[in-house]
Amino acid sequence: MKTAAPEPSSGAAPIVVLAGEIGADESKAREGERREDAVLARARAFAEPLLAGERLDTGEDALAHADGVAALLRAIGAAPSLCAAVYLVYAGDYLARPEEVIAKAWGESYASLVAHTRKLVQLQRNAREALGDAAQGASQQAAQVERVRKMLLAFSRDLRVVLLRLASRLQTLRHYAASKQPCPAALARESMQVFAPLANRLGIWQIKWEIEDLAFRFLEPEAYQQVARLLDETRVEREHGIEAVRQRLVRALHEAGVRAEVQGRPKHLYSIWKKMQGKGLDFARVHDLRALRVIVGDVPACYAALARAHELWRAVPEEFDDYIARPKPNGYQSLHSVVQDDAGRAVEIQIRTRAMHEHAESGIAAHWAYKEAGPRGYGGVSAAGDFEGRIAEARKAVLRQLLAWERELTEPASDKGQGQAQGEGGAAVGPGLFEDRIYVFTPQAAIIELAAGSTPVDFAYALHTDLGHRCRGAKVDGAMVTLNTALASGQTVEIVAAKEGGPSLDWINPELGYLQSPRARAKVRAWFNALGQQETVARGREAIEKLLQREGRTAIKHDELASQLGFRNAEALFEVVGKDELSLRTVESLLRPSEPRPDADELLTQRLSRGPSAESRPKGGVLVVGVDSLLTTLARCCKPAPPDAIGGYVTRGKGVAVHRAACANFRDMAAHSPERVIPVGWGGALGDGAALYAVDVVVQASDRQGLLRDISELFAKEKMNVVGVHTQSLKGTAWMSFTIEVTDSARLAPVLADVCRIDGVRGARRR
Repeated sequence: MKTAAPEPSSGAAPIVVLAGEIGADESKAREGERREDAVLARARAFAEPLLAGERLDTGEDALAHADGVAALLRAIGAAPSLCAAVYLVYAGDYLARPEEVIAKAWGESYASLVAHTRKLVQLQRNAREALGDAAQGASQQAAQVERVRKMLLAFSRDLRVVLLRLASRLQTLRHYAASKQPCPAALARESMQVFAPLANRLGIWQIKWEIEDLAFRFLEPEAYQQVARLLDETRVEREHGIEAVRQRLVRALHEAGVRAEVQGRPKHLYSIWKKMQGKGLDFARVHDLRALRVIVGDVPACYAALARAHELWRAVPEEFDDYIARPKPNGYQSLHSVVQDDAGRAVEIQIRTRAMHEHAESGIAAHWAYKEAGPRGYGGVSAAGDFEGRIAEARKAVLRQLLAWERELTEPASDKGQGQAQGEGGAAVGPGLFEDRIYVFTPQAAIIELAAGSTPVDFAYALHTDLGHRCRGAKVDGAMVTLNTALASGQTVEIVAAKEGGPSLDWINPELGYLQSPRARAKVRAWFNALGQQETVARGREAIEKLLQREGRTAIKHDELASQLGFRNAEALFEVVGKDELSLRTVESLLRPSEPRPDADELLTQRLSRGPSAESRPKGGVLVVGVDSLLTTLARCCKPAPPDAIGGYVTRGKGVAVHRAACANFRDMAAHSPERVIPVGWGGALGDGAALYAVDVVVQASDRQGLLRDISELFAKEKMNVVGVHTQSLKGTAWMSFTIEVTDSARLAPVLADVCRIDGVRGARRR
């Protein structure tokens, strides 16, 4: 007797079944199948040496487990590429850098699948260990809901991860059953509470019922054995009775011209026990212990077969359901009727088309196979109609049902019935674990995770920063909405964007509610900060260029000018000028050269011709006592200026170098070569303005806007020419070095005292 399985008892939103037809070129179809089989064989050959002899933490042989998972996926219609990925996922546990190795050998798609699957496995393992076998009550419920969330997040990245995990869990349960080893209670409970409902939501009935039966066997061994014994006691009678009914229906359909395949099928144990417990029935009152499934060519044939069955036997009115006219939320379609045979025994009859049957058995897995293959399909089978649109709707439908499932788990018991109805109807998901997160779709059905209360602007920035900047409108489920509309899980959002432009300042106003995401808000602020900086730089550039034109120095390069003023590049100079942190007087001082000084050689010749006399001494010059005609230079290390105490050091070939008496370099040289030290003194009247001397001043201050401008203006007010500036800021402290020209260093003390009184200045001294 042929066997098959019934529909899922509840599930996900409608999924369009993809119609297909056999391609004309059968040789190409066979070639495509051979290529896919070759990929599968190559993946197994890659994994075999890594998995051979290895054991999983469940005690299973790693290679045998991978073989079983691949076979399970192939049985529910998954693509060969997904079956091949199974071997790569398990091989990844024995590679040093699995994602990198698999990406190079197999491509990024396989590497992503391996990474997400391994991460999900580890998260679930940690959750089980944290929960423990003895966990009960609220902690167990919270852990269960958390696992549901991880499944949902895995689906949002790649549905293949979830399909692979479902097949892996069923294979593990089969291992414990075949080896007669005790299955850990936490693993069996997770299988019953998370994996079986997930398979049901995805419409993969074949996996769902077997997971339920095996988990039921491990969690309730006595109840399992009781139901099994009851079935065994009536098996012979049931098999004879159902075969007689099946043959009679086959003959009747043939006579009516309805081409059909009629199957008898068993009721799985957990379903029987659940119905007995839920409805308070004894075993004899479970109507669908005897059941037939009729598979026909099209929908009209379904109703023709139903009419023929009702002609043969008396129907039980309250047991009729038309799931073709009103599909179940997970897309399941079929006609259900219970009739009484000639002996008065109840027989359930399910009638469906071949496409409905394949969907009921494999659910979304069949559609994912088409998605992996693309619109041309596998082996000559092509997807008809709007392929991408149907796949998009399938993804959305599944996500809505997973969210509805989460709601059922987290709602208070008193509200659960109402919540379940709303969830399966596709309404917005109520409070629960996901109250802080929502999941919405792009028009291409990509899933985007956002904070609860997020708006279309948040959605746009989550997709791409530039799209967020250019966002001007939004459609939610095809209807135009305002940009501060709060989104809800399951909605499809489409952004209307300008070709160019930027965000609005209103978006960062919390009272207007345009943005909920701190990340999106930071992107808007960064855009306005960059815009403000560009305006400041443009203003500074304009001021500098006007100054260069006025001074007749347009040939000077901007970067060179910035370097002379102590800035790293021209843009940094433009920015401080645009902020009014650097006075243009400082730039003018650099652009206007000081009066040229007499040539040293010429001055020496004049002195020799006139001889030494007080009247002939150049005012403001440095004199070597007794030998005032010698060439002298001011040392750069200490930059002496009158009336500093000074000393002279006779250099080799460069005359006398004049240092400040307190200069450390001068003291070292004097100690090393005392014979080269000669006394020197300042000539001319001090402060008569005949000569200018460059001195270095160091300022330490708390960094703030406008600090450089305030100090520069003070020097300009005191008629001290600033010929060089160097600034450095670290952790809120600014160090500034100024080179200024003075006629008398004694004037520095009161000026530096004034500098110390500037807001934020901690100290100022001559270097």
